[in-house]
Amino acid sequence: MKMAAPGLRHGMRRLLEVSAALGRVCRAYSTSQAFAEVLRLPRRQLTKLVYPLQDLEQHLAPDARSDLCLRVFDPSLEDLARAESFFTASPRNRIEYLSSAVRLDHAPDLPRPEGHTKKMNFFKVGKYFTLVDMPGYGYRAPEDFVDMVETYLKERRNLKRTFLLVDSVVGITKTDNIAIEMCEEFALPYVMVLTKTDKSSKGHLLKQVLQIQKFVNMQTQGCFPQLFPVSSLLRLGKAMGDGPSPWAPAPT
Repeated sequence: MKMAAPGLRHGMRRLLEVSAALGRVCRAYSTSQAFAEVLRLPRRQLTKLVYPLQDLEQHLAPDARSDLCLRVFDPSLEDLARAESFFTASPRNRIEYLSSAVRLDHAPDLPRPEGHTKKMNFFKVGKYFTLVDMPGYGYRAPEDFVDMVETYLKERRNLKRTFLLVDSVVGITKTDNIAIEMCEEFALPYVMVLTKTDKSSKGHLLKQVLQIQKFVNMQTQGCFPQLFPVSSLLRLGKAMGDGPSPWAPAPT
C-alpha cells in the first residue's frame, strides 16, 4: 500500500488538474456544443477521443512505449479549445470558401465556382490561415494530378504544412510512398494522418502504428515525428466541431 500511495496521489492530482483545466477551458473560450460535450466525458473516454495515441500506449509493454512519439505534440485542453475556436465561425472569425483551382497560376484569386472534388479547393479560416483541400492520389486521382498538385506543392512558397492521409488498415502503400518521396524531394514539412482507425482491431491498429512510426523515424526527413490517428466515423482524434455525438457512430 505504501508503494502504491505515490501513484494514487499522482492519479488524484491528475484528476484534479483535469477538472481544473475543464473549468478554465469553459471560462476562457466559447466552445462548440460538440466540444463542450467532449469536455464533460469521463477522463478515459476523453483520452480515447482527444488523445488516441495515449489510449493505444496503455496496450504496449512498458519497454516498448518509447517506440511511440507521444510527447512531441502534447496539447493541453486549453490549447485544443483555442484551436477549436479558430474553426468556429462568428462575425469576427469568418470561415469562407475562396475558390477552386486546377492550376497553380489560377490560385486562389478566381470567381467563386461550384466546388469540385477534382480540383484544389481553398478555404480561408478567419485571419489565421488558408486551408487547401487537394484531390487524392492513386487510381482515383484526376488525370491532371501531376500538373495541378505537384506544381502547387513545389512552387507555393508560403506553404506551411502538408497533411498526408494514410489508410491505417493497409498501412503505407506504393502510392503513399510516391507521395512521401515527393514531399521529401521538395523538402516539404508534412504530417502523416492515419485514417479509418475504427476499421481495425486494437492489436492490428497498434501493429500498424508501430510499423509506420518506425518508417517515419528511419526513412523520412521532413515528416513530423508524431503520427495522428483519426476516425471520421467515431470522431477519434478529431472530436471537435459540429456533428453527431463524437463518442457514438454517425447515423447512416
